[in-house]
Amino acid sequence: MLSLVCPLCQQPLQAEDRQWRCNAGHNFDQARQGYLNLLPVQHKRSRQPGDTPGMLDCRQAFLDAGHYLPVSERINQLLQQGQPHQLLDIGCGEGWYSARLQQALPDTGMAGLDISKEAILRACRRSRQIQWLVGSSARLPVADASVDALLCVFSPWFAGECRRVLRPGGRLLLVGPHEDHLLSLRQRLYDRVNPTPDLLGELPEGFGIVSDELLRYPLSLPATDLANLIGMTPHSFRSHPERQQALIESGLADLQVAMRLLLLQRH
Repeated sequence: MLSLVCPLCQQPLQAEDRQWRCNAGHNFDQARQGYLNLLPVQHKRSRQPGDTPGMLDCRQAFLDAGHYLPVSERINQLLQQGQPHQLLDIGCGEGWYSARLQQALPDTGMAGLDISKEAILRACRRSRQIQWLVGSSARLPVADASVDALLCVFSPWFAGECRRVLRPGGRLLLVGPHEDHLLSLRQRLYDRVNPTPDLLGELPEGFGIVSDELLRYPLSLPATDLANLIGMTPHSFRSHPERQQALIESGLADLQVAMRLLLLQRH
């Protein structure tokens, strides 16, 4: 179990039955579903931050269909190398990657954090062995130098926070889109395809690169799964619905996954 800190004052949190307390008197109740909400209202940018229920429905169906299994398998292989004792999945969503990683690392203390309460509720239904947290990746409610590994798949991350919570020698695995990821899909949805933001940019202070690799493979999707792929991404509200429907009806013969997996290590 992770060493948690109060999101309001950063003092250590201690569990008493289903309530977590710090010495300053702040209390946080563990929900009956098993998760702990450590996202104070003053740290929210909206009433319901994170992905919408519709996006979560689509992503859960798409991932459960196995289309990103090669990505999950490679994540598990890379993180198994370090044999972490404590691992946190930042932006874990509904917990698909976390749950598969927990099966690959059964002796690792596993936790998943997401800013979306709805996503964490779904994650609780996926696994009871993982410590699920509602919280912000910008203010991780985790003690300094207490985590051996961090995973971040298609989610925001903050170098300073990651460096703070990782132990010396701890590893951070970033997974995100290469510029070719789902390129044919984007070309059909938009008149102009915007460049894909770089996964890393400059190497942050205090980190070194362990490995940097590209995972590429073709993706053949029936109409339902293609609709879920569009629906789980920002393309669902950034592109025209008419183009989305036309693409779902016609299908895509040249769709390709291109994921970058970048493994960093804290000095």
